[in-house]
Amino acid sequence: MEYPRIAILVIHIDPKTALNISRFIVFLGFITALIYQRVDHIYRTLVALIGLYIPDVVERYFSNPHPRLRQFLAPIYNKKTMALLGVFIAVHVSLVNVPFTTIDLFHKEWRNADMISHFIGGMVVWAIIAEVLLNLSDGEYLRLTRRKLVLYSFLALFILSFGWEVAEKLSESEISFIHEDAGNKLRDIIMNTFGGLFAMYLVLKRRYPFEVDLNH
Repeated sequence: MEYPRIAILVIHIDPKTALNISRFIVFLGFITALIYQRVDHIYRTLVALIGLYIPDVVERYFSNPHPRLRQFLAPIYNKKTMALLGVFIAVHVSLVNVPFTTIDLFHKEWRNADMISHFIGGMVVWAIIAEVLLNLSDGEYLRLTRRKLVLYSFLALFILSFGWEVAEKLSESEISFIHEDAGNKLRDIIMNTFGGLFAMYLVLKRRYPFEVDLNH
Protein backbone atom coordinates (compact mmCIF):
# COMPACT_ATOMS: atom_id res chain seq x y z
CA MET A 1 0.00 0.00 0.00
CA GLU A 2 1.59 3.24 -1.20
CA TYR A 3 -0.74 5.71 0.51
CA PRO A 4 1.18 5.99 3.84
CA ARG A 5 4.24 7.27 1.98
CA ILE A 6 2.41 10.52 1.25
CA ALA A 7 1.87 11.18 4.96
CA ILE A 8 5.42 10.10 5.85
CA LEU A 9 6.70 12.62 3.30
CA VAL A 10 4.51 15.37 4.75
CA ILE A 11 5.90 15.00 8.28
CA HIS A 12 9.34 15.88 6.93
CA ILE A 13 8.10 19.08 5.28
CA ASP A 14 7.41 22.36 7.05
CA PRO A 15 3.63 22.38 7.72
CA LYS A 16 3.12 25.79 6.15
CA THR A 17 5.01 24.70 3.03
CA ALA A 18 2.93 21.50 2.81
CA LEU A 19 -0.26 23.53 3.10
CA ASN A 20 0.88 25.95 0.39
CA ILE A 21 1.71 23.05 -1.92
CA SER A 22 -1.80 21.67 -1.38
CA ARG A 23 -3.29 25.07 -2.17
CA PHE A 24 -1.26 25.28 -5.38
CA ILE A 25 -2.41 21.81 -6.50
CA VAL A 26 -6.05 22.73 -5.85
CA PHE A 27 -5.53 26.01 -7.74
CA LEU A 28 -4.29 23.99 -10.72
CA GLY A 29 -7.51 22.02 -10.44
CA PHE A 30 -9.48 25.26 -10.51
CA ILE A 31 -7.65 26.42 -13.66
CA THR A 32 -8.33 23.02 -15.23
CA ALA A 33 -12.03 23.32 -14.43
CA LEU A 34 -12.13 26.73 -16.09
CA ILE A 35 -10.33 25.47 -19.20
CA TYR A 36 -12.68 22.53 -19.67
CA GLN A 37 -15.73 24.41 -18.35
CA ARG A 38 -16.50 21.76 -15.76
CA VAL A 39 -18.90 23.68 -13.54
CA ASP A 40 -19.07 21.12 -10.74
CA HIS A 41 -15.29 21.12 -10.41
CA ILE A 42 -15.16 24.92 -10.40
CA TYR A 43 -17.40 24.90 -7.33
CA ARG A 44 -15.48 22.01 -5.79
CA THR A 45 -12.08 23.63 -6.14
CA LEU A 46 -13.33 27.03 -4.96
CA VAL A 47 -14.77 25.46 -1.80
CA ALA A 48 -11.53 23.52 -1.32
CA LEU A 49 -9.43 26.68 -1.65
CA ILE A 50 -11.62 28.55 0.82
CA GLY A 51 -11.27 25.66 3.24
CA LEU A 52 -7.50 25.59 2.87
CA TYR A 53 -7.26 29.28 3.79
CA ILE A 54 -9.49 29.01 6.87
CA PRO A 55 -6.51 28.22 9.17
CA ASP A 56 -4.80 31.46 8.13
CA VAL A 57 -7.99 33.49 8.66
CA VAL A 58 -8.61 31.91 12.06
CA GLU A 59 -5.04 32.47 13.17
CA ARG A 60 -5.12 36.11 12.09
CA TYR A 61 -8.54 37.21 13.28
CA PHE A 62 -9.37 34.72 16.05
CA SER A 63 -5.98 34.07 17.60
CA ASN A 64 -7.28 34.08 21.18
CA PRO A 65 -10.68 32.37 21.35
CA HIS A 66 -12.34 31.38 24.60
CA PRO A 67 -10.32 28.50 26.15
CA ARG A 68 -13.29 26.13 26.00
CA LEU A 69 -13.93 26.95 22.35
CA ARG A 70 -10.25 26.56 21.51
CA GLN A 71 -10.32 22.98 22.77
CA PHE A 72 -12.87 22.10 20.10
CA LEU A 73 -11.03 24.12 17.45
CA ALA A 74 -7.56 22.86 18.41
CA PRO A 75 -6.93 21.09 15.07
CA ILE A 76 -7.44 24.36 13.16
CA TYR A 77 -4.71 26.03 15.22
CA ASN A 78 -2.34 23.10 14.70
CA LYS A 79 -0.46 23.69 11.45
CA LYS A 80 0.62 20.04 11.28
CA THR A 81 -2.96 18.78 11.44
CA MET A 82 -3.97 21.30 8.79
CA ALA A 83 -1.07 20.11 6.61
CA LEU A 84 -2.53 16.59 6.70
CA LEU A 85 -5.97 17.98 5.89
CA GLY A 86 -4.43 19.90 2.99
CA VAL A 87 -2.95 16.70 1.60
CA PHE A 88 -6.35 15.00 1.72
CA ILE A 89 -8.09 17.89 -0.02
CA ALA A 90 -5.44 18.19 -2.73
CA VAL A 91 -5.38 14.45 -3.44
CA HIS A 92 -9.16 14.12 -3.47
CA VAL A 93 -9.67 17.11 -5.78
CA SER A 94 -6.98 15.81 -8.14
CA LEU A 95 -8.56 12.35 -8.28
CA VAL A 96 -11.95 13.80 -9.18
CA ASN A 97 -10.32 15.74 -12.03
CA VAL A 98 -6.65 15.16 -12.85
CA PRO A 99 -5.13 18.62 -13.50
CA PHE A 100 -5.08 19.72 -17.15
CA THR A 101 -7.11 16.70 -18.29
CA THR A 102 -10.76 15.65 -18.30
CA ILE A 103 -9.94 12.42 -16.47
CA ASP A 104 -12.17 11.68 -13.48
CA LEU A 105 -10.46 8.82 -11.68
CA PHE A 106 -12.75 8.98 -8.69
CA HIS A 107 -16.07 8.44 -10.47
CA LYS A 108 -15.36 7.14 -13.98
CA GLU A 109 -11.95 6.08 -15.33
CA TRP A 110 -10.68 4.25 -12.23
CA ARG A 111 -13.45 3.65 -9.70
CA ASN A 112 -11.01 2.16 -7.18
CA ALA A 113 -9.41 5.58 -6.77
CA ASP A 114 -11.80 6.26 -3.90
CA MET A 115 -9.70 3.86 -1.82
CA ILE A 116 -6.98 6.50 -1.73
CA SER A 117 -9.37 9.22 -0.59
CA HIS A 118 -10.93 6.99 2.05
CA PHE A 119 -7.54 6.00 3.44
CA ILE A 120 -6.22 9.56 3.68
CA GLY A 121 -9.63 10.83 4.77
CA GLY A 122 -9.80 8.24 7.55
CA MET A 123 -6.33 9.25 8.66
CA VAL A 124 -7.24 12.93 8.84
CA VAL A 125 -10.63 12.43 10.49
CA TRP A 126 -9.17 10.17 13.18
CA ALA A 127 -6.37 12.66 13.89
CA ILE A 128 -8.83 15.55 14.19
CA ILE A 129 -11.16 13.62 16.50
CA ALA A 130 -8.28 12.42 18.66
CA GLU A 131 -6.83 15.93 18.93
CA VAL A 132 -10.17 17.38 20.04
CA LEU A 133 -10.62 14.63 22.64
CA LEU A 134 -7.05 15.13 23.85
CA ASN A 135 -7.62 18.85 24.35
CA LEU A 136 -10.90 18.23 26.15
CA SER A 137 -9.06 15.82 28.42
CA ASP A 138 -6.26 18.33 29.06
CA GLY A 139 -8.95 20.88 29.95
CA GLU A 140 -10.36 18.37 32.44
CA TYR A 141 -13.74 18.21 30.70
CA LEU A 142 -13.02 14.57 30.01
CA ARG A 143 -10.87 12.15 31.97
CA LEU A 144 -9.27 9.96 29.35
CA THR A 145 -6.46 7.47 29.34
CA ARG A 146 -4.53 6.82 26.15
CA ARG A 147 -6.55 3.64 25.54
CA LYS A 148 -9.87 5.43 25.98
CA LEU A 149 -8.73 8.19 23.64
CA VAL A 150 -7.94 5.63 20.95
CA LEU A 151 -11.18 3.72 21.58
CA TYR A 152 -13.43 6.78 21.47
CA SER A 153 -11.65 8.17 18.40
CA PHE A 154 -12.22 4.96 16.47
CA LEU A 155 -15.81 4.73 17.65
CA ALA A 156 -16.45 8.24 16.33
CA LEU A 157 -14.64 7.38 13.09
CA PHE A 158 -16.84 4.30 12.59
CA ILE A 159 -20.01 6.29 13.22
CA LEU A 160 -18.98 9.02 10.78
CA SER A 161 -17.87 6.46 8.18
CA PHE A 162 -21.15 4.56 8.38
CA GLY A 163 -23.16 7.78 8.26
CA TRP A 164 -21.23 8.99 5.23
CA GLU A 165 -21.82 5.74 3.34
CA VAL A 166 -25.54 5.86 4.12
CA ALA A 167 -25.75 9.48 2.93
CA GLU A 168 -23.77 8.59 -0.21
CA LYS A 169 -26.12 5.69 -0.95
CA LEU A 170 -29.15 7.91 -0.58
CA SER A 171 -27.66 10.43 -3.01
CA GLU A 172 -27.05 7.87 -5.77
CA SER A 173 -30.46 8.57 -7.31
CA GLU A 174 -29.38 12.17 -7.89
CA ILE A 175 -26.05 11.27 -9.55
CA SER A 176 -26.48 8.91 -12.48
CA PHE A 177 -22.88 7.73 -12.85
CA ILE A 178 -22.42 6.74 -9.19
CA HIS A 179 -23.58 3.33 -8.03
CA GLU A 180 -21.82 1.34 -5.33
CA ASP A 181 -22.85 -2.04 -3.98
CA ALA A 182 -22.63 -3.19 -0.36
CA GLY A 183 -19.15 -4.65 -0.95
CA ASN A 184 -17.85 -1.29 -2.09
CA LYS A 185 -19.38 0.42 0.94
CA LEU A 186 -17.73 -2.10 3.24
CA ARG A 187 -14.40 -1.56 1.49
CA ASP A 188 -14.70 2.20 1.98
CA ILE A 189 -15.24 1.75 5.71
CA ILE A 190 -12.28 -0.64 5.89
CA MET A 191 -10.05 1.89 4.11
CA ASN A 192 -11.20 4.60 6.53
CA THR A 193 -10.20 2.27 9.36
CA PHE A 194 -6.78 1.58 7.86
CA GLY A 195 -6.30 5.33 7.55
CA GLY A 196 -7.27 5.75 11.20
CA LEU A 197 -4.81 3.03 12.23
CA PHE A 198 -2.05 4.78 10.32
CA ALA A 199 -2.94 8.08 11.97
CA MET A 200 -2.73 6.34 15.35
CA TYR A 201 0.77 5.17 14.42
CA LEU A 202 1.78 8.69 13.43
CA VAL A 203 0.44 10.18 16.67
CA LEU A 204 1.65 7.55 19.12
CA LYS A 205 4.96 6.62 17.49
CA ARG A 206 6.00 9.63 15.42
CA ARG A 207 4.27 12.25 17.60
CA TYR A 208 2.75 13.83 14.52
CA PRO A 209 0.67 15.97 14.19
CA PHE A 210 0.55 16.12 18.01
CA GLU A 211 1.77 14.21 21.05
CA VAL A 212 -0.48 12.26 23.41
CA ASP A 213 0.76 12.71 26.98
CA LEU A 214 -1.93 10.67 28.71
CA ASN A 215 -1.47 7.69 31.00
CA HIS A 216 -2.21 4.24 29.65
